[in-house]
Order: sequence, then C-alpha cells, then structure tokens
Amino acid sequence: MSRQFDALILGAGPAGMSAAIRARALGLEVAVVDEQPAPGGQIWRDIERSTAHGRSAALGSDYAAGAEVVAAFRSSGATYLAETTVWQVEPGYRVYIRRGNEMSILSAKTLLIATGAMERPVPFPGWTLPGVMTVGAAQILLKSAGQVPDVPVWIAGNGPLMLLYVNQLLDAGGQVAGILDTAVRANRWAAVFHLASALASWDELVKGIRWVSRLRGIPVVRGVRDIEAVGESKLEAVRYRTENDIDGAVTTGILLVHEGVIPDIHLSLALDCRHDWNEVQQCFVPTLDEWGQTSMGGVFVAGDGGGIGGARAAGAAGEIAAYGMARVLGRLTGTAAGAGAAAPRRLRARALAIRPLLDTLHCARRQVTAPADKTVVCRCEDITAGTIRAAAKAGARDPNQVKAITRCGMGPCLGRQCGAIASRIIAETLGRSMVETGLSRVRPPLRPITMAQLAALGDSKT
Repeated sequence: MSRQFDALILGAGPAGMSAAIRARALGLEVAVVDEQPAPGGQIWRDIERSTAHGRSAALGSDYAAGAEVVAAFRSSGATYLAETTVWQVEPGYRVYIRRGNEMSILSAKTLLIATGAMERPVPFPGWTLPGVMTVGAAQILLKSAGQVPDVPVWIAGNGPLMLLYVNQLLDAGGQVAGILDTAVRANRWAAVFHLASALASWDELVKGIRWVSRLRGIPVVRGVRDIEAVGESKLEAVRYRTENDIDGAVTTGILLVHEGVIPDIHLSLALDCRHDWNEVQQCFVPTLDEWGQTSMGGVFVAGDGGGIGGARAAGAAGEIAAYGMARVLGRLTGTAAGAGAAAPRRLRARALAIRPLLDTLHCARRQVTAPADKTVVCRCEDITAGTIRAAAKAGARDPNQVKAITRCGMGPCLGRQCGAIASRIIAETLGRSMVETGLSRVRPPLRPITMAQLAALGDSKT
C-alpha cells in the first residue's frame, strides 16, 4: 500500500532533521526514513541514550549539541520511520522500503536525500586482516556502546575526524600507542593561502588547534607514504615508509585507518542525477542549485551528501532545502522562500569558510587512490587493483565494462566501497579524466533483499 507525502526525507542526521523541522513549520506533510534505530546520523549517533547514560560529555560539546536538535525533530510532527532500509527509488517519486521483513512503498511530491558522508575507502596491503578497521567504525562503537579498546591503538591517516576521535578516545579513558600521519607535507604550504578566508570560521580553527594539542606525548610519525598490515590470520604488525624513504614497523593488534570522508551519492546516482568531479575533495558530488536541488526537478540533496562541509553546514543546508521544497510545491513564493533561506545561507557560508583550508591540508595522498597491483580493491569479490588495470588495458573503457569482466562492484556493498577507487584506477590507466570515466551504473536493489521479501511487497502496508 502506498502513502504520499509532500516531502520525503532520506536520512535523519543534522541535514535531514533540520529539513524536517523547517518543512513541518512551513506546513508540509513530511516523512523521514532512516536505517538507524534512533535519529542523529553518524555525527550525533545514539545521542539520546548517550545523554541519558552520561556519556555525551566525554564525546565533546559538538556531539552534546545534537540532543536539542533531536528533541525538536521528535516534536516536529514529521512521520519518522526508523530502522528502515531504502532499496529502490524511482522518479515520481516512489521509494521502496523494508522494515524488518515488511515491504512497502512511499510516494512523495518532493524528495530530499540527506544520507551524509561515508569514510573514504583506503585499500592497502593487508587492509582486510582482522584487527584493521576504520576510525569511523571505532567511533560508532564508542558512541553507541561506550566501547573503548582495552589496549593502546595505532592510528594511520589524517583528517579532522581522526583528530576528533583521538580526543574522544582519550576523554573516554582510552589510549593511543602512536599515529602514522599520512598528511602530505607539501599540502601544508598550499593550505596557508586559505588561512585568511578560514578566519571566518575562527571557532573551528581554535577547536582544531585544541585537538592537535592533545597529541603531545603521543608518538607521531609524520610524512607516512605507504602502509602495510602484516599478519597470518590477524593483524600482528604495521610496516610503513615515509616520504623520505625511511622504513619502519610497529607491533600491534589494532590499527585504525582514516583518509577523510566523501559524499554518499548512491541514491543520487540511482536517480541518474548529474554529478561533478571535485578535484580538491577527490570525489564526485551531485550538481546542485542554490536550494540544493539536483538536475532532476523535485529531488534535493542536503548535507555532506552534496559535498563535505560538516554538521553546521549540513543543518543549514537542510533548512535551505526545506524552503526550496516549499517553493517547488507552491507553498511559498520565490521571494518568501528567499527571505526565509537568507539566515541559513549566511550560517552555511560561515561554516564552509574553513573548508578550502581543510580540503587542501588533508587532500588524500596518491597511494590511497592508486593502490599497488596486488592490493585488494573490491573486498566482496576479492578483486585486486592489478585485475582492474589489466581489464582496462585489455579494452574495457569504463567502470561498467570493467565490472562485467571482473565482477568488481557486484558484491553485497554494490560498489559503495570500491566504485570510486576502481574508476580512479581506470582513469589513470587509460589517461582519461574522472569526468570522462565516470562511475558504474547503480542497479536495484540498492540494498540486498530476499526473493521472499520482494514477493511480499504487494501484501505490505506502511
């Protein structure tokens, strides 16, 4: 059975919740769909329970601030569907969802994709060994379960999230054995040119300086270029090489890796929205207008899914999108929508002022996007970078042809983890740009479902 809404929002993070709150205030009938059991997204994951259990203070003031937004969202009157998986989206807009084993269809006049970001996949030799995980995954365990590693951990990578997690881990009583800093040294000099414009986000700069100051006393190896996880059946050690060709190794059973985040564009790709290549952030982003509307009329993107900007920018973008949806629906005139969106636009511009500095400073090193031939890129199908290069050299001209030949991207993740890196490998092998190479087509189902669940679709209710 289908149910129609004025606005259907996919994702209950800062952008999705802010959009829902504003859209409801504007009189729109709103539904919010999210895979998690509670609102908050990754940045404010499990904020309600963490606040109740007294864990939020250890995770920082930015995390604790999410409680107020979640409370406002809960009382906004929006229909909230938690623990709900979107497995297909069609123009029109029809969204196919699964809640447990129950299947149903939601329809909406406008659609907002607010699925946020995902950690940039970092394929390197040994990254599939037990004991190797991402900083984001470790942060999920900390936020949702208060879980702190019982031994000092080694961290390899760079970026704001890595620094934030180190601070959160220390505040929660954890220990960091050392950091293999993979930031490219030349990026520091390039980033200096953006310092003046970043002063508009002076509070974020102060916060970053405070995070970095917490690293004192922690061993840090700077200028790390290559890393390799070593072990038989689990991680036993990490080897590394610096930009100065200095080799080293550390013994550890836990390695956390992080090389920044990129937009989660799976849904906008599925709808065949136009995307552009962002050279600084090293990722594809959907093409958006001033309201966050994509090339497909009535479909909006807000938050990190439209370009990495952080929680403050995401919340402001959600409000702007809500005004945009009301405008498209004829509930507001263009003048009224523009007047309403003026304040969140100023807030978003201020929040984004620091991004050129951060994006330049933490631009991923080449080894992340150009792994060695023997490195596994597609974990689902166990496809190496060398196999992808060989397929391109043999005549496969784009990611879809490479997928057909190698099965790269055909596993359960449906190319989320390997798609962008596979495209980068193909582009460099063939001497083409990322725009010319593109990404592989996204096919339904967007999430794995069983035939029994699909067969039950006609009998389901929302």
